[in-house]
Amino acid sequence: MKRNRNILIAFILLALVAFMLWLTQSTTTFNRSLSDFKLNDSSNVTRIFMSDKNNNSVTLEKKAPGNWTVNDQYAGQNQNINLLLKTMAQLEVYQPVANAAHDNIVKELAVNAVKVEIYQMVYRVDLFGLIRWFRHEKLTKVYYVGGATQSNLGCFMLMQGSSEPFVVFQPGFRGFVSPRYSPIEKYWRDYNVFKKSIPEIASVRIEVPATPDYSYEVRNNGNNKFVLISLSDNKEVFNYDTLKLLNFLSGFRNLNYEAIINDMDKVRKDSILKSRPFIIITLTDTAGVSKTIKTYHKQGPEGQTDPKGMPLPYDLDRLYASVNDGKDFTIIQYFSFDKVLRPKPFFLKDAGSEK
Repeated sequence: MKRNRNILIAFILLALVAFMLWLTQSTTTFNRSLSDFKLNDSSNVTRIFMSDKNNNSVTLEKKAPGNWTVNDQYAGQNQNINLLLKTMAQLEVYQPVANAAHDNIVKELAVNAVKVEIYQMVYRVDLFGLIRWFRHEKLTKVYYVGGATQSNLGCFMLMQGSSEPFVVFQPGFRGFVSPRYSPIEKYWRDYNVFKKSIPEIASVRIEVPATPDYSYEVRNNGNNKFVLISLSDNKEVFNYDTLKLLNFLSGFRNLNYEAIINDMDKVRKDSILKSRPFIIITLTDTAGVSKTIKTYHKQGPEGQTDPKGMPLPYDLDRLYASVNDGKDFTIIQYFSFDKVLRPKPFFLKDAGSEK
């Protein structure tokens, strides 16, 4: 009797599994709600792919909670990615597109929309949340994001496989969410250049090509012991200001560039990169990994003058910087980087401090 009962239970469970598998496999884009843009759970999103008709595309992939990559090459900027996920989870449909505007909107979406693919970790069998089997990654939503409505308080969206576009908005946000669905790679990248605490730093090398006597290297020997080396003669510098040196090293905790400008006119960019760098910074961490950035003066805005009214040759607020082994050309702010752009004399207590 007990054996028969176990067989019956097993049969019922198998029947449930077969039914749920059939149900999930038979559910396609065509029989889902045509306005089902909103994510019920953004925490299980593993991958987001976005592309447009101009051959721009980006893949955001979650490697671990809070750890996203961009096109499997760069660290992701969590702030922008979290904003996108929040937007996806709060989308609401205002209304279908009016019949009079239907054809024009569909044509506009076909030409200028951003295609969005969302992948999530789901269960092939999910029985009321009580029985969950066969977890896997699945493409759960595909839709197209178009431009703004005339009021600029919503945008047009269209589910793949549908011919009925909708006006979609985010409650509590006065604007349209289209710009958040950007297929441009640089928008999603982490802008960090240096992110090291003092115990993680093995050495920092500062080269000032225009004034070699200002170049130096700081070596961290551990236990709050540091060595300052003059690069012009490779001699140790004594009697330096310890507090200034610590403030300099602490400046590498979180330094970010302002913008990537890889698309600058090639002739102009090459001219800048061939010019003499302003300051070259090389940081080596305790794992032996080195990172170098080269900074270059940026031409000052028109009309910028000194206190005497004379035109200034360089921008007082920003510099150009070559980062990521020369792969990226960026703009950095003095406001952020000035604390690590220190010449050797900055640390000296007196003129006789070198031996």
